[in-house]
Amino acid sequence: MRRELGDGYALDDDPERVDVDAVHAYISGESYWGAGRPRDVVERLIRESRRVVGLYKDGTQVGFARATSDGVCAVYLADVYVLADHRGRGLGLELVREMVENGPLVDEGWLLHTRDMHALYAKVGFGPPGERVMERPRPR
Repeated sequence: MRRELGDGYALDDDPERVDVDAVHAYISGESYWGAGRPRDVVERLIRESRRVVGLYKDGTQVGFARATSDGVCAVYLADVYVLADHRGRGLGLELVREMVENGPLVDEGWLLHTRDMHALYAKVGFGPPGERVMERPRPR
């Protein structure tokens, strides 16, 4: 799948196109959820995900999302981001919409953890944050 969004932006779910260095730089250096995550871990997560969707501006990676699945009924949405210089254009919504509403995982239930962007996820059918989310943090 490749979908043009206009103004040089495109979404693509080709895992071979993902710029692992760019994804690692954001997740390990800028995100609150993956600070310090080693590059080899990011590479493995990309490789072993059920689906990845990259956001590109004139061929350069500026956003990303990945999903893992049990292959039957549950999908976990993870590592969603759009670089700061590209925010405010609806690109994050298009990235999440592509992941959740199109492709091979459309009929499965979706889960995610986030401490922000609740309004964006609500636009694609995620309910309000629950009171009983269990999470095991990664050892530091």
